[in-house]
Amino acid sequence: MDLQLKGKLALVSGSTAGIGYAIAHTLAQEGASVIVNGRSQASTDEAAERIRSETKGTVHAFAGDLSQAAAAEEVARKHPGINILVNNLGIFEPKAFEDIPDEDWQRFFDVNVLSGVRLARLVLPEMKRTNWGRIIFISSESGIQIPTEMVHYGMSKTAQIAVSRGLAESVAGTGITVNSVLPGPTKSRGVGDFVQDMANGSGKTFEQVESEFFEHVRPTSLIKRFGTPQEVASLVAYVASPLASATTGAALRVDGGVVKSAF
Repeated sequence: MDLQLKGKLALVSGSTAGIGYAIAHTLAQEGASVIVNGRSQASTDEAAERIRSETKGTVHAFAGDLSQAAAAEEVARKHPGINILVNNLGIFEPKAFEDIPDEDWQRFFDVNVLSGVRLARLVLPEMKRTNWGRIIFISSESGIQIPTEMVHYGMSKTAQIAVSRGLAESVAGTGITVNSVLPGPTKSRGVGDFVQDMANGSGKTFEQVESEFFEHVRPTSLIKRFGTPQEVASLVAYVASPLASATTGAALRVDGGVVKSAF
């Protein structure tokens, strides 16, 4: 299937590894020009070069913390005409509710929510001028089923869904679509490292810890395993394409069936 992405310019925040990297790689493979983003110049250049060499696509590297206003304004200035914005930048941290200080609540909101709000605000005028654009928030099933082990993370993911729907309403009747994508537990770099550390600390294998996680922590999963970044990226690439012109204002799940609902 041709996703008709040639000639489109996509920015994927937080895309040097994991889900973000898989999204950037897939978009480049489908013919879009892609801006890869990370905090350090070295890791961003390395990821961009890897995607460039594997896809033969046009890949730009932008190093900067896109949770900060100055960096967001800089990327918009350096790369005008962004057609596709994928707000993937995010953090997570298991912590008991009573141990989460005000500073952590603010930090999670700033990184997971406000970064995407700010970038959307910067690219929206040009999308409106050309009457075409795609804005995608990488939320989580945790935005629907708030995890007790990290309520602050769940809060930020719910907020992303709300912003996505509200923004979609605000561009109704245009060629711009806005959606949120809700991965389930995914074997991204951070999750993989976290599970491996648990395995090392308990003398178990990764597979044993994974099995126990889905037995006790996410028992509603229908696939009974971590999803892969590529499984998320495949959905995002379609939603980012002209083929998904009737998909907007939606919270699209790629959660392995963790959310126990038919709707």
